[in-house]
Amino acid sequence: MKRGALFAYLQLTRPANVITAIADIWAGFAIAGGWAYMISDWNLGAGDFWQNLLWLSLSTVGLYAGGVAFNDIADAELDAVERPERPIPSGRASKSGAIFMAFLLLLFGVLAAFQVNYSAGSLAIVVAACALVYDYWGKHQRIFGPINMGLCRTGNLLLGIAVAPEVLGKVWPLGFLPLIYVAAITLVSRGEVHGKNKRSLFAGFFMYLVILISILVLAKIQTPDYWQVIPFLGLVAYMIFPPLIRAIRTQSPQLIGKSVKAAVISLIIVNASLTAAFQGWEFGVIVLLLLPLSLWLAKVFAVT
Repeated sequence: MKRGALFAYLQLTRPANVITAIADIWAGFAIAGGWAYMISDWNLGAGDFWQNLLWLSLSTVGLYAGGVAFNDIADAELDAVERPERPIPSGRASKSGAIFMAFLLLLFGVLAAFQVNYSAGSLAIVVAACALVYDYWGKHQRIFGPINMGLCRTGNLLLGIAVAPEVLGKVWPLGFLPLIYVAAITLVSRGEVHGKNKRSLFAGFFMYLVILISILVLAKIQTPDYWQVIPFLGLVAYMIFPPLIRAIRTQSPQLIGKSVKAAVISLIIVNASLTAAFQGWEFGVIVLLLLPLSLWLAKVFAVT
C-alpha cells in the first residue's frame, strides 16, 4: 500500500479520538482500583493487571477505530456533497477496503476484550453494536442519536471497569457521566455544517456543567482530599467553555467545529478528573499524559 493510501485509511480511524478512548479505559481501570493495585503490589496478580490493562487498551483501539471508520463508510454519499475531501469520496481510500479494515478492527477489539474476561468481552460486543447502530441509523434520530453516541462511551468506560467484574456490578451507574457528556458533544456538533443550532448549543453548555459538578460531588464522596480534582475540572472548563461560548454568540459552523474538537479532546481531561476523584491526583496525571499525544495527532488528522 502506498504511503498516501495508508494515510487515507488512518484518517478514517480518527487517531486523535482513539487516544481519548484509551483514556476511557484508563479511567475505568482506576475506578476498579487497578492502578493503585498495580503500583502497590508487585506480585503475579499485579502482573496480570498490567496485562489486562494492555488488552483493554488494545480492545478500545479496535472498537473505536472500527466504529468511526464505519461512520465514514455509511456517510460516503453524503460526504461526496458536503465533505468531498474525506478519504472515501476523494478516492484516496476505497469503500470496500474501508469496510474490510473496519470489520477487522471491530473483530480485533472484541477478541482482545475476551482475553481479559467474559464481562469485558460481552461489553466489547455491546460497544461494537452501539457503534454500528449509530453509524447506520442512530445519528439520523434527533433524540436517540445523542443517547446512542453516549452509550458507546458509556460502554467504553465500563469496559475499563470490567477488569474487576465485582466492582462493575456496583458502580455501573457511573456510565451515565460519559453518556451525558458525549450526548452534549453530539448535540453541539449538529451545527458543524450549516450552523444555526443555538438551542442545541445551550443544551450542550448545561450538560457539560452537569458533568463537572457531578465529578466534583463524586470526589467529595470518595475522599476528604476531593480538592485534588479541582485543577483537572478547571482545565476541562478552560478547554470547552470559551470555544462553546464563541460558537453560541456567532452560530458559525467553523466555530462550532472548533468547539466540538475541543470537547472531544477534553474527554481525556474528563477521564483524568474521574481518575483523580477515585485514586488521587497522581493517577489523574498519568491519564492526562495522553493529552499531548492526542493534541499532536489532532494537528495531523481530523477530529470531527
